[in-house]
Amino acid sequence: MIQPSPRENFLVLGAGSWGSALAIHLARQQHSVVLWGHNSNEMKLMQTNRTNDKYLPGFMFPANISLSADLKEAFEKTTHKTTLLIVVPSHAFADLILQLKPFLTDKMGILWGTKGLSKEGLFLHTICQQHCGQISFGVLSGPSFAKEVANGLPTAVSIATTSSAFGEQMVHAFHSDLFRVYLSQDLLGVQLGGVFKNVLAIAVGLSDGLGYGANARAALITRGLAEMCRLGEKMGAALATMMGLSGVGDVVLTCTDNQSRNRRFGLALGEGKSAIDAENAIGQVVEGKVNVKQILLLAAKHQIELPICEQVNAVLYEGLTVQQAVYNLLKRSPKNEFLI
Repeated sequence: MIQPSPRENFLVLGAGSWGSALAIHLARQQHSVVLWGHNSNEMKLMQTNRTNDKYLPGFMFPANISLSADLKEAFEKTTHKTTLLIVVPSHAFADLILQLKPFLTDKMGILWGTKGLSKEGLFLHTICQQHCGQISFGVLSGPSFAKEVANGLPTAVSIATTSSAFGEQMVHAFHSDLFRVYLSQDLLGVQLGGVFKNVLAIAVGLSDGLGYGANARAALITRGLAEMCRLGEKMGAALATMMGLSGVGDVVLTCTDNQSRNRRFGLALGEGKSAIDAENAIGQVVEGKVNVKQILLLAAKHQIELPICEQVNAVLYEGLTVQQAVYNLLKRSPKNEFLI
């Protein structure tokens, strides 16, 4: 039995499915939680119904969650030692950090559950380094669908931070019998896995949408992991991180289960739907569409080949057919498997 952690104060910024699920988890840990979302109409409805019917239907908010659509009001409901948990889409992360600056104190900490890079292609810790002064910060990532976390199903994630003390504090705050947390110092590696898995999920979805079967799926996941490790090694990420929860774990989850928006997007393309129709049907951001361009920019900078990512990009932005993309991968010359 995990011993309960000291009661903490959290301001969760982002009231989508993942933000709501993490808020519910923290509230169940007996922490005080304020959940902020930018859409006032949606937040009013959530206050009335005590549930997020749009993004996480069926899960009631515990009594120790208060809700707000006003950033100033949200901070007024917290204390000066509050931890800010940012769970907005990656393209909105930098703008939100700028909005937060007037409210920040050196007693606060910043943790984000956002996966992806900024609009400018920056890792999110770089944005925090630029704007957040001496505040401790970190990232929570790993194989974790929002619905399953809200449902209290077993989950394991990684937290990587700039401060060992802040890291330990966050591990104790989040950790429970059914939500295991592992501490890491590899900020870059943990974030890279959360970006790369989105692109690989699209690739596997494309293959499955074409009906190419389990063998092709396993091959794409395995060779996709090789591409992720290749890029990670060049950028200074630890191989152990790539093989851990935020790397292999998140890739396997996102590539093989239809709760993944990126996988469903790839499936729809493989079945012949247009990218616009596929994304509209999903109704939420498909991060992998942007991530693939960002990853290829990193690959060009570090002068490495990422064939799977290149073919996904060609399908999305260069008019290549899904069938031709898979053929292009298959016709590549044989390689030594251990030279990733």
